[in-house]
Amino acid sequence: MPKNNKVNINIKPPLFQRLRNYFLTGLVAAAPVAITIWVAMWFVQVVDSWFAPFIPNYLRELPFSLPGLGLIAALLILTTLGFLTANFFGRAIIGYGESLVERLPFIRNIYSTIKQIFETVATQSNKNFQSVVLFEYPRKDIWAIGFVTTEAKGEISEKKGGNLLCIFAPTTPNPTSGYLLFVPKEDTVALDMSVEEAAKLIISAGLVIPEKD
Repeated sequence: MPKNNKVNINIKPPLFQRLRNYFLTGLVAAAPVAITIWVAMWFVQVVDSWFAPFIPNYLRELPFSLPGLGLIAALLILTTLGFLTANFFGRAIIGYGESLVERLPFIRNIYSTIKQIFETVATQSNKNFQSVVLFEYPRKDIWAIGFVTTEAKGEISEKKGGNLLCIFAPTTPNPTSGYLLFVPKEDTVALDMSVEEAAKLIISAGLVIPEKD
């Protein structure tokens, strides 16, 4: 009986499909750079417009534009403000201003919230998430990835009991938003991946998976 010889034929994808793949590859390579440059330019323009009144007239009346003058002015003003706030008289002035704000019913809530956020960011700037874990969320047998921030303390730990972890579960593809969850430590699975690797995994919606050594 004749033998059936299998012939492997490599068929190249159509020209349009190849061009589309090239375009998508170029888009993935160029988009982050372009968006970063655009955001940086937008930020400089916004800061320039805010701090334009503090720039000397002879610089504003130049026949050509000097982008970034507002940003430089902002850095100088904020540095000077920080220097003044660090001494006794500066703290007294800031304290008096805060006492005035505290008398305004609606404004004081906004001010205290914003101040607390900035103070938290400033004090935690050198601290990173402790580790990366898996835990069942939002129901059993559905697993989510999260960042351990610390162990639960205070009233939450006292009333709930047990060893609870504070876990930040970010959303995809924007990891700056998410949920703060208190999860028993025994219900979590510690991962070996770093925080940076987990962030890439979340931002890419699972497309970039770190390789285990």
